Amino acid sequence: MEIITLPLGPLDTNCYILFNEDKKALIFDPSYDGKRILSEIKSRGLEVEAIFLTHTHFDHIGALDVVAKDLGVTTYLGGEEYEWVQNPALNGSSRFGETVTTNVKREELEDGLFETESFKFEVLSTPGHSPGSKSFVFDDFVISGDVLFNKGVGRTDLYMGNEKELMHSIKEKLFKLDENMDVYPGHGMPTTIEEEMHENPYIR
Repeated sequence: MEIITLPLGPLDTNCYILFNEDKKALIFDPSYDGKRILSEIKSRGLEVEAIFLTHTHFDHIGALDVVAKDLGVTTYLGGEEYEWVQNPALNGSSRFGETVTTNVKREELEDGLFETESFKFEVLSTPGHSPGSKSFVFDDFVISGDVLFNKGVGRTDLYMGNEKELMHSIKEKLFKLDENMDVYPGHGMPTTIEEEMHENPYIR
């Protein structure tokens, strides 16, 4: 499996495109610049099976409308934030002078094993940064959204953020994964579970 990382928009929010040798693909967090995301998909001849959201803050869904409707695929997200994609006050865009809304075909995610036609992975609820935050665990890596960063953790001062929940999600869920697992965060460079367990200054 290959991973394409596209840091997009004013906050350099990571959009991830995963694909296998059969050119089947998944998109995680189509953050900004839908044309660039679609160009990457089409230039590589990828067939996208679904879109997944780690959470629905505006900087992670800015290109969702364009990408999902062009590709005609379903978007999967935490049920706690099902309506956030349509509400600028909830997804935070109004706080920053933007109006980000979308009405794409979407379904709620449940914890546990998730399978598409070509991929299999585990969905973990990791609230704290936002109530519906999800992490996606593959064989040797996890997409953590804005829960765990390279030497950082997600902020909890936004709507329904909760520091206690965030620390529980990190310590009791992400840090229970294999220490050698790579971590692909919502912003910044990749890291590993082991590195963050021992070197992240925000873990207490």
